[in-house]
Amino acid sequence: MSTNYPEYRNLDLPGIAREVLETWEREQTFEQSVSSREGRPAFTFYEGPPSANGLPGIHHVMARAIKDIFCRYRTLKGFQVKRKGGWDTHGLPIELSVEKTLGIRKDDIGKTISIEDYNKACRREVMKYKDVWDDLTRKMGYWVDLEHPYITFENEYIETCWYLLSQFYKKGLLYKGYTIQPYSPAAGTGLSSHELNQPGTYKNVKDTSAVAMFHVPGDAIAKAFGLSAAEGKTAFLAWTTTPWTLPSNTALAVGAKIVYVAVATYNQYTHEKVTVVLAKDLLGKYFPEKNAELSFDDYKSGDKAIPFRVLGETNGKSLDGIRYEQLLPYAQPTDGDAFRVVLGDFVTTEDGTGIVHIAPSFGADDFRVAKQNGVGSLTLVDKQGRFIAEVTDFAGEYVKEQYYTEEEKEAERKKQGGEKYLSVDDRIVIKLKKEGKAFKSERYEHNYPHCWRTDKPVLYYPLDSWFIRTTALKDRMAELNTTINWKPESTGTGRFGNWLENLVDWNLSRSRYWG
Repeated sequence: MSTNYPEYRNLDLPGIAREVLETWEREQTFEQSVSSREGRPAFTFYEGPPSANGLPGIHHVMARAIKDIFCRYRTLKGFQVKRKGGWDTHGLPIELSVEKTLGIRKDDIGKTISIEDYNKACRREVMKYKDVWDDLTRKMGYWVDLEHPYITFENEYIETCWYLLSQFYKKGLLYKGYTIQPYSPAAGTGLSSHELNQPGTYKNVKDTSAVAMFHVPGDAIAKAFGLSAAEGKTAFLAWTTTPWTLPSNTALAVGAKIVYVAVATYNQYTHEKVTVVLAKDLLGKYFPEKNAELSFDDYKSGDKAIPFRVLGETNGKSLDGIRYEQLLPYAQPTDGDAFRVVLGDFVTTEDGTGIVHIAPSFGADDFRVAKQNGVGSLTLVDKQGRFIAEVTDFAGEYVKEQYYTEEEKEAERKKQGGEKYLSVDDRIVIKLKKEGKAFKSERYEHNYPHCWRTDKPVLYYPLDSWFIRTTALKDRMAELNTTINWKPESTGTGRFGNWLENLVDWNLSRSRYWG
């Protein structure tokens, strides 16, 4: 026997929603769901706070609906469920919004506007859309206590943060370190590993790459390869996708067990005879096998097919300590012993030349290997992403063209005097070609990190920062992760599990004024 259910036509869903909401408000249904369970087991929920300086979106509705499910379920199971709402009033988005409104950049703060006035502007900004958020919260039936929220700019909240930091300090988990960190010149702050792993931060870009020639004086190369003499000038070949770091080069790294070859050939830009050094496994990438049969005597400038001859081979260990001439001598390092070959455990023959150009100020591996070998450093780029005055050919210019506004970029083009703007990378390569220090250059497509908020390229930069030693708790966190009932399971074993597996210490410092 079938059951007949009443059929409702022309349902007024907005009207029903209003009726239900009015009933909940009149009878204080949410408040009673908490007060009527006084003395029952507690289930406490603190909402990950939204930022009220931006408008809510559909993703906020989806996330809140999921949160609400668990709180309502616990209420049905007899728990007293206290739901604490909150407001996130700090962070980079707020500062960027204020800077846009005021028409300033971070380096204007303290000059064209006082820090006090800037922070007051930030405080006004943070609750701009609170009424919109409150209206959404009510209309979607999301139960959370917004009458007594926690607010991150209030002293009570700030004091709690200081208390937690003191606990980390007492446990030996808080320390200050000088390290190479991802840094956003456009935002004026360092970034944590979590921020650098936000979806979409790595973008495919095409940059000018260069194989630079680091010339070696005397007969050091000939001796290392057991040759009676080299042919022409001798040089190490090192590849980079960031030519702007070449003025800061202070070392070259080779792999101790990698086999290297000395090759006689001609420089395609100056047409001079040279002897160059690179990994044997990468020989075919730069020298087509058929060109080994070409005559050196028949070569003339302009020939596309350039002859070469392998003169000898040796392992990387025998190259350790060889000195070379500074590539772009704009400044001298004041610390350490620079411009020599060192051994690096990270050197591979997967790409490049098997020889790594080391700029300790702009790479974590570079910094580490330089420190291990007492090599000095050169930081020739400021925190705005511009070359400092010592780099006379490019002083004041941004190392990434994306840091320019369209107006600034056009002004730079006019200053250069060409039909189109040439990046710093392009012009450094042109300079190297003229000076006989470039072996090859081409456009190279690769993944490059961008700031998740400004969408501008990130630099790796030396910074003093405070860290929480999360790596000390890595094993315990991985163990606890296996006890979580993840839905879907792949989230815990995949993305979050992988993050734990590759955990690094948490960089707390942010170079901002509002915080």
